[in-house]
Order: sequence, then C-alpha cells, then structure tokens
Amino acid sequence: MNHKNRLRRSMMFLNAQKPNLLKDPYIYGADSLIFDLEDAVALGEKDAARFTLFHALKKVDYQNAEKVVRINGIDTPFWKEDIRCVVFAGCDSIRIPKTESKEDILLVEAEVAKAEQEAGVTPGSTLLMAAIESAKGVVHLEEICHASERLFGVALSAGDYTKDLHTGISGSGVELSGARQLMIIHARAAGIQCFDTVYTNLEDMEGFRKEVELIHTMGFDGKSIINPRQIPVVHAVYTPSAEEITFAEKVVQEIDEKRSQGIGVFTVDGKMIDIAFYDGAKRTLALAKAAGALEEVQND
Repeated sequence: MNHKNRLRRSMMFLNAQKPNLLKDPYIYGADSLIFDLEDAVALGEKDAARFTLFHALKKVDYQNAEKVVRINGIDTPFWKEDIRCVVFAGCDSIRIPKTESKEDILLVEAEVAKAEQEAGVTPGSTLLMAAIESAKGVVHLEEICHASERLFGVALSAGDYTKDLHTGISGSGVELSGARQLMIIHARAAGIQCFDTVYTNLEDMEGFRKEVELIHTMGFDGKSIINPRQIPVVHAVYTPSAEEITFAEKVVQEIDEKRSQGIGVFTVDGKMIDIAFYDGAKRTLALAKAAGALEEVQND
C-alpha cells in the first residue's frame, strides 16, 4: 500500500512529554504511533515536550510504525512551532485537533508546506489527518474531507464531541452513532480513511472488543487506542478469517483473468461478482498479510 492508504488498524497515543514512552513503542506492533503534543502535555511543558519529541524522531528507528504527531490547536500559540519542529524531525503525518472547517486544514497545510521547504523535505510528503471534536466539525465533514490532497483521514474524538452535545460517553455508543455514520459516509465519498475514538476503560476489555467489532462492521479503517493491551484486540477483529481470505484470493484471481477476456460479470463460489468487488478483496488480502494470516492460509 502507498503511504496515504497504508494500513492503520491501530493508532496508539503516546505522551510526548515522557521520554520513556518514546524510546521503543514500536515493539508493541501498533500500525501508527500518535505522539501527543496537545492534551497530554501540561501548558508549561510544551517547549520541553517538543524538544524531547524532536530528538526522539531524529534518533529512534520506529521501524514500520507510522509516526503521527498531534499538534496543539490552531487557537493556541504553539501550533506553528509544533509543525516546524516535527517536519524538520521527519514525522510522517500531523493530526489536527478540533478541526471544524476546510479553512482549518488549509491553514495547517500552508504552514506544513513552508516547513517542508525550509527543511528540504520533499513537498507534499507530510500528510494530514483531521480530528473531529465538535458538532460544527461534523456538520462540515464534506468540506473537511475534500480539503486537501495531503489529508489521509478523519478521526472522531468523543470526549470533546460529547461535551459539545451536552451529554457524556454512555458506553452504548448511541450518542456517537450519528457522527460515526456521517464520518464514514463523507470519508468514503472523498476516498480517505476514517478512525474511531479511544476507549478509555482499560479494565473493560470485553466492552472494548464489542466496540471494535461495531466500528469494524460500520466500515472504520481503525481505532485510536491508549494502551498496548488494546492492540491485539483491534488486530484480531480486523484480521480476516480463513474463509474470507480464500474467497478474496479467488475474487482477485478471477477478476484479473476475466478482465483480460472482456468479461465483466461472473460468479465465484455461487456469488455474482464484478469489478466493484476488486478493491475490497485486495484490502482483505492486505489486512490478512499485515496480520500474518495470509501466509497461514496459503501454507495450509
């Protein structure tokens, strides 16, 4: 997969203020690491956290994990220096908190482009993701999702969102259902990815699994997480079954063969298939490969 559409089943938050969390988090196997300069960092420690993160990004080999940085909000005095620092340090992507409009993204994009030029970084190589944390952000999802070629996805942040709705997180998900559905619809229409909010009760792993199963069924590409214990659950839910893998392999093979013969519609295992199934089958195989399940099925 290319950089913009890479697998992001698990996106784990890490406090950029704590060096012990930055030295080797890749060992847990999260697809993406989100280094947090915003809420996790005390107001008086912003400069220190930025300094610490800069050196971590420069010195640590995070191997296959994507390096995402959550910058401070554009309503603060910190965000421009955050961008300059992490672009110079070589981050892969920047998460924009409290995104409410297309203009928010374009403002950040302009600053990123400026930093890339100063740092001698390939123009356009630093990607963006938008965190939706308010009713206004949900209402403006269409323009947000189409705002920039750098934007690879949108993510729900339930804490501030539910506060904006004058409610709280119930555990049932009912208060998030509208935002979740709209995010999926607009992300897919724009051809970008979509990520669910964190689950903060680390003692309720059963509840966490149920929520991951729900958002997987809804079509989310992955989930933001706060603890390594949550990674295996997310990856297990997002790992296709042996039956799904075998069927996807057949679909890809048949479509490749039938296209060369000029055949557009045919059947696989009694199911009517056409070219529209191709991308889904390829994604199934990519997920299976990332989880090591593809090799297991092929070796059986």
